[in-house]
Amino acid sequence: MALSKRELFQKRRMRVRSKLRAVNAGRPRLSVHRSNKNISVQLIDDAQGRTLASASTLEKDLGFFGKNNVEAAAKVGATIAERAKAAGVTEAYFDRGGFLFHGKVKALADAAREGGLKI
Repeated sequence: MALSKRELFQKRRMRVRSKLRAVNAGRPRLSVHRSNKNISVQLIDDAQGRTLASASTLEKDLGFFGKNNVEAAAKVGATIAERAKAAGVTEAYFDRGGFLFHGKVKALADAAREGGLKI
């Protein structure tokens, strides 16, 4: 029987996370979540189990409240790069979860790289 979209997403997510844990090397994880209406990203230190910085389109000061498009994703990527620098983080590894590295997720990663975050 064919797997549902949700089951395929979960398999892809676990495959990505397990591969990233193997090459972690003590760096924080830049975790992306994309919904139909918003996109958010967190910089997580898995060793201590705490969030170092975060950015989302749910923040009204970014000007993209409730939007989920490529421009909003790029703005969130630039914002997380600024906040990571303020937290003293220069490099992290990119955890796309089960989302494909295309479109909004790619725009967020490229903007974070342009902002000076090494991922």
